[in-house]
Amino acid sequence: MTDYAMELGWEAGTDVPPPPAPDPADATGPTGAQALIRALEDEGVDTVFGIPGGAVLPAYDPLMDSTRLRHVLVRHEQGAGHAATGYAQATGRVGVCMATSGPGATNLVTPIADAYMDSVPIVAVTGQVPSAMIGTDAFQEADICGITVPITKHNYLVTEPDDIPRVIAEAFHIAASGRPGPVLVDITKDALQGRTRARSVTPALPGYRPVPRPHAKQVREAARLLAEAARPVLYVGGGVVKAGAARELMTLVELTGAPVTTTLMALGAFPDSHPRHLGMPGMHGTVTAVTALQKSDLIIALGARFDDRVTGRPDGFAPEAKVVHVDVDPAEIGKIRAVDVPIVGDVREVLQELVAAVRAEHEAGNRGDYDGWWDRLEDWRTRYPLGYVPAPAGRLAPQQVIERVGRLAPPGTIFTAGVGQHQMWASQFIRFEEPGRWLNSGGAGTMGYAVPAAMGARVGRPDRTVWAIDGDGCFQMTNQELVTCALNNIPIKVAIINNGALGMVRQWQTLFYEQRYSQTTLHAQPAGPGAEPGTRVPDFVLLAEAMGCLGLRCERPEDLDAVIERANAVNDRPVVVDFVVHQDAMVWPMVAAGTSNDEIQFALGMRPDFGDALE
Repeated sequence: MTDYAMELGWEAGTDVPPPPAPDPADATGPTGAQALIRALEDEGVDTVFGIPGGAVLPAYDPLMDSTRLRHVLVRHEQGAGHAATGYAQATGRVGVCMATSGPGATNLVTPIADAYMDSVPIVAVTGQVPSAMIGTDAFQEADICGITVPITKHNYLVTEPDDIPRVIAEAFHIAASGRPGPVLVDITKDALQGRTRARSVTPALPGYRPVPRPHAKQVREAARLLAEAARPVLYVGGGVVKAGAARELMTLVELTGAPVTTTLMALGAFPDSHPRHLGMPGMHGTVTAVTALQKSDLIIALGARFDDRVTGRPDGFAPEAKVVHVDVDPAEIGKIRAVDVPIVGDVREVLQELVAAVRAEHEAGNRGDYDGWWDRLEDWRTRYPLGYVPAPAGRLAPQQVIERVGRLAPPGTIFTAGVGQHQMWASQFIRFEEPGRWLNSGGAGTMGYAVPAAMGARVGRPDRTVWAIDGDGCFQMTNQELVTCALNNIPIKVAIINNGALGMVRQWQTLFYEQRYSQTTLHAQPAGPGAEPGTRVPDFVLLAEAMGCLGLRCERPEDLDAVIERANAVNDRPVVVDFVVHQDAMVWPMVAAGTSNDEIQFALGMRPDFGDALE
């Protein structure tokens, strides 16, 4: 067999396609792989998270020679994808991950879907089998472009070396502009090995035109409604964080005096300590935030998408409210809730124009009077503050652990969270005063997000302490990336909220399945009814030490602060703290899935009494 046939994987005795005719003009040009690395450098990339493999291996050879790109060798491609997401969320730049064909690429599907749901700009570069073998069920072949069509902003299959610089430039432009999102670039092995002409490329995408500037008439109408409203609420979503619009939001709030709610993806966009902040809305939001939206007469949604976890049953959400919906993605406007004033545009630019329009209304003598509304909000806030039931004597409450981790963390600490009870408690009991300090998987709800996202965040922001708040269930999905952290001097800190169970699922089983705890106990089975788990498998302290980390354990309230302080003092390696908490803690408040926000409970079987109807 010819070398070409062997490279393509053709067996002896089969018809072998002729090799492509060499182009003498390109014989001395860079390979497609070299062009890929150069294109990444041209985009300002400084870090790539990935794992090599057969189809993408040509790209790893010139990567070794790059003085501008750091490659972080992860232990699983899912870790690479979540690390790229954490990097992007912490820095505001595009995160990059790389994998080989087949299972390497399909292992990126979960983090790509996660980034798509939360509008995070990442570029995933995957190797593909040689172009002549596509469609033959070749070894490690998978149609990753077809697989990811529903979960990428755009994707490419590149079969020609000359297309690589252009496609990479376009991919970064698409990922970062308009509504951010993931872009996948799948490159065949022969395209990586073939010769190309080195050149700089300016993206030319005539069919892709995000709309940053809003329509002035719509902005003026929003300002008029705000001046006329009696019970307005600013419903702030993650788009405010992505647009870098926190300062503009503050200006609008201080100008108008309107109350603010910040969604799970927007925590930190407006300071938790500000008196105009009502807290987080949604299934586990504050009573005041949930009810304020429900009883409002005007909702100004800023970079939010009316997610079901915020609205509850959509047909019962804020029945008396007019809606102004601001979003850079026109497809989101009117998708869930009918809109009175649609505004398409970048949230930062919209807020700048809205502030000017509100000032014009004030100069004309039109200023909203919200005093009565604030009297009602303050009453609710006083009567229904966030809190939790203390743990049994001598035991740790998970809320207490998370609150102390947040309070004792150094200024500017970035927090990541997995998904479940610990995520909700972190959103409730850690104070977020600035954007970019809270990273989590909101839309997809991906278990295993916290550790690799913390790794990516620390790589992108080496000046910041990074704490991953994780559950014992989430932690066991991606904890192998602690090896990556230990070997690459990425000293993240992990707080395992260890209740021996899949906590949120167990909570639902308690509330809705008659306490039938089917397959939610993670460690040893309890000795009897109501007993806590005995021997815990694995031992997280020993596991952490085996992976090159410092392992600590805390089981008693009196040791809590000292253990956290010790973890904060270690910066030469990753730290894992096994916080053993009691098993039956629940997340409150709660709006059960599929019910109206009017049915919010602030404790088991207890609903707020709002007194007389709003008038």
